[in-house]
Amino acid sequence: MIYFDNAATSGKKPISVSRAMAFSVENYSANPGRSGHDLSVKTADKVYKTREKISNFFGSCGAETVVFTQNCTHSINCVLKGVLRRGDHVIVSDFEHNAVMRPLNKMGVSYSVAKSGDTTAKTLENFKRNIKPNTRLVLVSGASNVTGEVLPISQIGLICKKKNIRFCVDAAQIGGILPIDMQKMNIDYLCLAPHKGLYAPMGIGVLICRKPIENTLIEGGTGTDSVNFLQPTTLPEGLESGTINVPAIFGLSAGVDFVKNKGIETIYKHEFSLLSYLYDELLKNEKIVLYTKPPKFNYTVPVLPFNYKGLKSFETAQILNKYGFAVRAGYHCAPTAHKKMGTMSYGAVRVSFGAFNNRYEVTKFVNLLKDENFIKNYKKVVE
Repeated sequence: MIYFDNAATSGKKPISVSRAMAFSVENYSANPGRSGHDLSVKTADKVYKTREKISNFFGSCGAETVVFTQNCTHSINCVLKGVLRRGDHVIVSDFEHNAVMRPLNKMGVSYSVAKSGDTTAKTLENFKRNIKPNTRLVLVSGASNVTGEVLPISQIGLICKKKNIRFCVDAAQIGGILPIDMQKMNIDYLCLAPHKGLYAPMGIGVLICRKPIENTLIEGGTGTDSVNFLQPTTLPEGLESGTINVPAIFGLSAGVDFVKNKGIETIYKHEFSLLSYLYDELLKNEKIVLYTKPPKFNYTVPVLPFNYKGLKSFETAQILNKYGFAVRAGYHCAPTAHKKMGTMSYGAVRVSFGAFNNRYEVTKFVNLLKDENFIKNYKKVVE
């Protein structure tokens, strides 16, 4: 199977990640922060060092700002439901994931959608125009999981700082792919999906908080101040009730090391070269419909949506799967992006690259789509 679904989760993990997880289970199977015995203390120290590593990697201000969650969606919910109050207003972009839109709509708080423009200046003006006296939070995806478009995070962060508005970034598609410095970019909350660009296992998320989270999503045992029935307000304990996923944290630590050692710029250049090559080749194929402009270095993550004329997106994906290619079709949990792109009636096929993909795989993919019998193969697949 040739795996082109890395925007959902990195299909191949470094061997160091699986080894770190196995090592954790074999040698650090104790609950950190809950007991005073040596193994618990040793495990807690390893977890703390991972927090430090993540804080340094993303330009935060200390290990205590790093909270481990279930996934990126959990992190986003912690911010929305922990920061917003009745009467608050939120600004989001026009390609947000349902991880943002569904909580917002259930909470009933007011929100405005700032459109991303053809230029950075237009995008920033659209965000400024939507600011209201009660705007408490701006929450945006660092990059669209459908189009690959990267938002001007630093400039939006500066606007928020000047207006005293809290700024949260859903970094599911940019964490480990593009450089992030929370302090320089004025990011208050960073929500991460480590199983994507950081090559960690699934089932763990990260929330980095440079400002408080006033309300908690869940409450329970934290191993601190146990005689008090009120949830601690200090981080990370205040948002980490119950036992944390130590094996996944070990895997995450190894994933961060992998990205650091290989070089985030080196990985991105490789992925971008594959993206540009694919775009150029598909542009030559009259049977392919492309929806985005040519990829632009540092302004596009390695994601490309397309459709094959005469087929629905899921039909194209079925044929590709039959011939050994893993892609994702449909709406990618981001109907706002598809509305913007004009594909609400049928979705799109999405190709997304990772560090372990190569040009040979892309060439094979391109040649299959060039095959005159490609659309005829659909009948063979469904029979």
